[in-house]
Amino acid sequence: MTKNFEKINDSLIKRQKSEKNFKLFGLIGIICAISFLIIILTSIIIEGKKAFVSTYIKLDVFFDSKIIDPDNTKEDSVIKSANFNEIITKSILENFPEVTDRKEKIKLSTFISSSAEDELIKLIILDKALIDQKKELWLLASSTIDVIHKNPDMLNFPEDERLIDDKELKWFQWFLSEEKIKFSANKNFFSNADSTEPEQAGIWGAFVGSFLTLFVTLILSFPIAVAAGVFLEELAPKNKFTDFIEVNINNLAAVPSIIFGLLGLAIFLNVMHLPRSAPIVGGMVLALMTLPTIIIATRASLRAVPPSIREAAIGLGATKFQTVTHHVLPLSMPGISTGTIIGMSQALGESAPLLMIGMVAFIVDSPGSIFDSATVLPVQIYLWKSTAARGFVELTAAGVMVLLSFLVLMNAIAVYVRYKFEKKW
Repeated sequence: MTKNFEKINDSLIKRQKSEKNFKLFGLIGIICAISFLIIILTSIIIEGKKAFVSTYIKLDVFFDSKIIDPDNTKEDSVIKSANFNEIITKSILENFPEVTDRKEKIKLSTFISSSAEDELIKLIILDKALIDQKKELWLLASSTIDVIHKNPDMLNFPEDERLIDDKELKWFQWFLSEEKIKFSANKNFFSNADSTEPEQAGIWGAFVGSFLTLFVTLILSFPIAVAAGVFLEELAPKNKFTDFIEVNINNLAAVPSIIFGLLGLAIFLNVMHLPRSAPIVGGMVLALMTLPTIIIATRASLRAVPPSIREAAIGLGATKFQTVTHHVLPLSMPGISTGTIIGMSQALGESAPLLMIGMVAFIVDSPGSIFDSATVLPVQIYLWKSTAARGFVELTAAGVMVLLSFLVLMNAIAVYVRYKFEKKW
């Protein structure tokens, strides 16, 4: 009796020890996962926040009529054709009269972004009275100067490891000492499309492309998926054919997304000859990928409705179709909406299928319709990451922050919809 008690006690001690070890390993796993997540997010935020500001240089700009409008025509076409780069160069050289070498003058002129010319043109067209006048302006700096300004540790790098040489460094430090250089909000990031110059590149074009693509995805996938889910769960007879369809729908949910991209390339582009790199094609591809997710969510939501609802409706004389459309489907709509939002958020983060249909193109203008060439947020991040210019590093991290923000927002909306409108039976 005593031996049996000792065996039971030893077994209990071992089981309790195993349970403690299991909890410990689980806790260690959670801590490691959270730690890695914090490290990744911290590195993205530290690098990405730099993209939300840009470097500006203060210059006293003289709008010389001999360059802008020598014949005093006051015509916009003449002003637009003027060499405003010469005006910018003269303005910056006024600060460095000792610079006489042509190559050094060119280096100094590259301190200012090429987009500053367009800004000056707009300024003169709006106010022609500025011609032959001098005005103090903050002009957007080039990407190289912007990177140096955002990363002051680079000032201590050897010349061969620095983005600028010693003379350019001396000029940059002069601007710093004279307080003629500052940070200001990077409006281009939220208002421009892609550009070969990092200081001019923005995410607006990719945002519009993502919106149009998801719009096409939603209007195609939602009605088809809900109809399919209702039919399979409520109306279809239970036989081998419907079982075959159900198995394949579940399998499609696990198919790699790039397969849908290959399907879109083969059917939508090569057979149907739809426009390449357009939101209409991207939306159709993502709709195919999203369909299984919404169908599964629809069926699960329909199953959650108690049978008593159906029995009560039928008992009052409603047909099977009326029971589904008037009672079961409205009650299951919160769950269906949640599944749809989750499916759309998954589609928002996809890049592989869109790369297959050509949405990796360099797009400098925001798309105006679903038939225009466009790119999307994940692909835009990929393009920036694959670009060699140092200034795109911050843009890549900032693009990831924007994408994650939208994903978190969409999932938060899904959770809110679920808890706000879901009925407890």
